[in-house]
Amino acid sequence: MTSPRTVFLKPGEFHFAGPGTRIATLLGSCVAVSLWHPRLRIGGMCHYMLPHHGRPAQVRALDGRYATDAFELFRRELERTGTRPAEYEAKLFGGGAQVLRDGVARANVAAGLSLLDRHGFTVVARHLGGTGARRLRFDLATGDVWMYHNDRSPLDEAS
Repeated sequence: MTSPRTVFLKPGEFHFAGPGTRIATLLGSCVAVSLWHPRLRIGGMCHYMLPHHGRPAQVRALDGRYATDAFELFRRELERTGTRPAEYEAKLFGGGAQVLRDGVARANVAAGLSLLDRHGFTVVARHLGGTGARRLRFDLATGDVWMYHNDRSPLDEAS
């Protein structure tokens, strides 16, 4: 048996594939959404940095740095595969404050939750907010997402 191929997502990137793939990323205030189809064992992950772009998508290319555009990329993959949002398990991670009162992190989390709900996805797991970084690895063969969270509190930083 061959080892799965690992794709590492940088901020703003998106990947959709099948069971021979693992998708990994590293998050701070950004948010990652994973979608997995349990029967077909296909899915994808996005790593967005901001909730939305200031210009409508009709007048520019899609940009995975923005949650609204990342969800359009997901929508196109579902259309291509002939699947529906209700058939997927969605997981949401990130939005960790990197500075005191990190409004970007909170806005990213709110955007992800709102977009998942609006598009009809079922959220089966989430790990959001707090501080510090998260490392993720998503296995498309099983739908499992492994996470390491380096939670930094203000007391830890002062030590």
